[in-house]
Amino acid sequence: MTTVAEYPANIYTTDAILNPYPHYQRMRRLGPAVWLNRHKCFALPRYPECKATLRDDQQFLSDHSVALNALCNRLSRGTTLASDGDEHARRRKLVAHRLLPRALRGVSDAVDDQARSVVEAAVARGTVDGVDLATALPLAVVPDLVGWPRDQREHLLAWGAASFDILGPLNWQAIKALPRAVQMVRFVRRVVAERRVVPGSIVDELLHAADDGVLAHDDCPALMIDYIAPSLDTTISAIPNALYLLGTHPEQWQRLKEDPALIPGAVNEIVRYESPLRAFARRVSCDTEIAGVAIPSGAQVLVMYASANRDEDEWDRAEVFDIGRDAGRHMGFGNGAHACAGQGLARLETTAMLQALLRRVDRIEVVGEPEWAVNNIIRRHRRLPLRLIAA
Repeated sequence: MTTVAEYPANIYTTDAILNPYPHYQRMRRLGPAVWLNRHKCFALPRYPECKATLRDDQQFLSDHSVALNALCNRLSRGTTLASDGDEHARRRKLVAHRLLPRALRGVSDAVDDQARSVVEAAVARGTVDGVDLATALPLAVVPDLVGWPRDQREHLLAWGAASFDILGPLNWQAIKALPRAVQMVRFVRRVVAERRVVPGSIVDELLHAADDGVLAHDDCPALMIDYIAPSLDTTISAIPNALYLLGTHPEQWQRLKEDPALIPGAVNEIVRYESPLRAFARRVSCDTEIAGVAIPSGAQVLVMYASANRDEDEWDRAEVFDIGRDAGRHMGFGNGAHACAGQGLARLETTAMLQALLRRVDRIEVVGEPEWAVNNIIRRHRRLPLRLIAA
């Protein structure tokens, strides 16, 4: 067995959250598995070990282990995110079919229309906050699809962000987020109990399935939370990241304008380069080894999606943003059984936004200092001042 290298720094400080890539690079140089002294877990900073771990959901478990703190692992029980094996497959099957590309064709025209409307309004203003621009589209699509009450959406974004924030270590970020996450859980339980969901939505379908005995009514609140927050936050991360990267890499924007067929590959490269999810943890079910490093039963391993997507041994010129790259194997939405079920929707919305921008915008200019949001799990902008130059 190889002696495990130790990394002493706290990778969940505000500075590390805002600028994580130097930490990731140092960890990759240390080895395929690194012991994090501050967090008492093994980190997997390289691509091969991340992918192999996510594809082995019998040995690396999500139950009681996705978060880096015991309190939130208890709170996450009953969700698809924190379940394994047959239980995970059963929960995912109840909902994921509504988020498959074939099923999403029914909303694609509405998404395209909404994207055009959002871009038209932004172009008319000229100077906009890219986060507001990006938020408008998923907020118009996702809550109706999942079933969130139309008159109760003022706290939705804050609650969704909090539900991710608590999944890091129990640091100040997680502690601040806990009350909002608990508020969300209580609200969802009440809404589901009173059946105040959007008719024809995913949760409405779940409630009818529960009436028929397919699942328990008590399962419905956790499933609603499972899909509302990830389906919003992955897109609200990806679209501003796209705007920022294409605004700061004008040659890539010009390349996309000249060849819109590059859009699917561009979306993959955006997600690779600025991954929406930093990392989730797993628990080891029995003594094992990862690339020669002994990992004892019960230990947690931190699967570092964002670091894997910058692994120099996996990607040629990993630090370069290149929309022509074949980035389809990125880990930005996870992998294996727990791969993000909402990624098809995130791709659909990001593609629609890029298509609308290509039609109406000649140049994207970043005109102020962007601000990154501080969140233990989600990598996204808090503010992104842009000028859209009309075509």
